[in-house]
Amino acid sequence: MNKSITGTALLVLLLALVPLAGSRYLIYLVTEIQIFALFALSFNLLLGYGGLISFGHAAWFSIGAYASAILLTTLGWPFLLAFPAAVAVTALAAALIGYFCVKLTEIYFSMLTLAFGQLVWAIAFKWVSVTGGDTGFIGVAVPEFLDSPVRFFYFSLCVVLLCATVLWVIVRSAYGMTLVATRENRNRAEFIGVNVRRVQLVAFTLAGTFAGVAGALFTVFNHSVFVETAWWSTSAEVMIMSILGGVGSFVGPVIGAAVLIFLDRTVTEYTQYWPSVMGVILLAVLFFMPTGIAGFLNRRRGGTRR
Repeated sequence: MNKSITGTALLVLLLALVPLAGSRYLIYLVTEIQIFALFALSFNLLLGYGGLISFGHAAWFSIGAYASAILLTTLGWPFLLAFPAAVAVTALAAALIGYFCVKLTEIYFSMLTLAFGQLVWAIAFKWVSVTGGDTGFIGVAVPEFLDSPVRFFYFSLCVVLLCATVLWVIVRSAYGMTLVATRENRNRAEFIGVNVRRVQLVAFTLAGTFAGVAGALFTVFNHSVFVETAWWSTSAEVMIMSILGGVGSFVGPVIGAAVLIFLDRTVTEYTQYWPSVMGVILLAVLFFMPTGIAGFLNRRRGGTRR
């Protein structure tokens, strides 16, 4: 535990020193990694701890992004009201849709999440007067105190760290242990009196809420939001981040997000075949590191100790 706290403190210190490097590109890269790390952590609450495979997790990221853009720009709300309101809208949407999704299990649950995710995409695509359609919502009104790469970097760092801490407390709580129990043996959990649907609904809502936070941050970061954020491929990306890092680890999705985004930005500078490269990487991980990068590192560390 002490080593984990020390490692976390060191990582936070290194992140806080990133702007001092003087590289605008590095600031943008690490900021994007922070946002998608939170997105991946929210998804891992479903997959890693609840055993729920959602193919529509991008919907909550998109709802948070569009809600933030509309409240800030169209309605002209101040940021300190618009940001939490966008998150609240996402939480309500996740709770409503989750109510129907958790009534089904296994592949039927997954397909229903995909259907709702595509419904959100269709609304964003067709409701041109509100969302901008395929043109996108461009020119989001960003508050002056965040209209700087460095200031937004520290703001997003604080928000992501706060959300990650809350998620850590959740998965280590009695509720988190109950969620894991429903993943391991649903029938046994029901037999001892656990309301599995209620537990899963709470997990679904929490995961959607934190994905909404990531989406709202992404809108302010880009000063725009596009309909692609709700497309199924975005859900696939966050799933790949979790698998790449390791769904059996809390920090695994963070590692996966950092590796995937770094490789994406690096490889695309040299070739247009990044999807093929990503497929090869995923296959290699599934065959040689089935527990992800975090699991592989843990085994290596354990082997070294032995």
